[in-house]
Amino acid sequence: MNRKVYFLSDAHLGSWAIQHSRTHERRLVSFLDKIKGEAAAIYFLGDMFDFWYEYKYVVPKGFTRFLGKISELTDKGIEVHFFPGNHDLWCKDYFEKECGMKIHREPMLAEINGKEFFLAHGDEFTDESNFTVLRAIFHSPFLQRMFSWFVHPRWAIGFGLGWARHSMRKHKMNGDIPFRGEERESCMKFARKYLAKHSTVDCFIFGHRHCDADVMLTETARCIILGDWISEFTYVEYDGKDIAVKKYVEGEK
Repeated sequence: MNRKVYFLSDAHLGSWAIQHSRTHERRLVSFLDKIKGEAAAIYFLGDMFDFWYEYKYVVPKGFTRFLGKISELTDKGIEVHFFPGNHDLWCKDYFEKECGMKIHREPMLAEINGKEFFLAHGDEFTDESNFTVLRAIFHSPFLQRMFSWFVHPRWAIGFGLGWARHSMRKHKMNGDIPFRGEERESCMKFARKYLAKHSTVDCFIFGHRHCDADVMLTETARCIILGDWISEFTYVEYDGKDIAVKKYVEGEK
């Protein structure tokens, strides 16, 4: 039997806007515990943490159940891959050294059991000018060094969590933007352009948007946007033959 590969994103662990954060984390850990017997690899496509800023000798407190489960999985030989998103991009080497996760800081084309997957968080392809400017600032190595040198961890992490809470509350108030159609979704527009030069891709998978969508771009190429792990709990399961979008219901066998 082929062992399975899983893809999920956008849990936003530690968010001050999520009322029952401990229950939220336990639900994710419960899912990982459920699949560990048949998983060959797990891909986290960004924003698993609502805010993560890593100093040389300091990391945010909490997340012990999640990170402990990741360490257990990698100790068992299960590959765990992590694509930093726009909320947890400030990770360095802690996840790799302490938990055994493989970090991918750029979109990746991966051959997995005979199929080609294009994997990314998805914020890289946004066409919103305000977000593009903000993303450039957050990714600036110079500004990151200045922030690390001159802002104490206590204030840095508090500021980051406060900013993230404001963002999530704004989304809740206005509602997450629903799927806008394949002609308007920036990641799907990118996927179509990419396919023009790389026609062998079987499946594109993105996170970031907090809306789940599954579209056939051509007769053979598919594009999936993962729903979040706050209210949707959707994930992709690939068994070596079929790619299926599923939803985790806790307690369901």
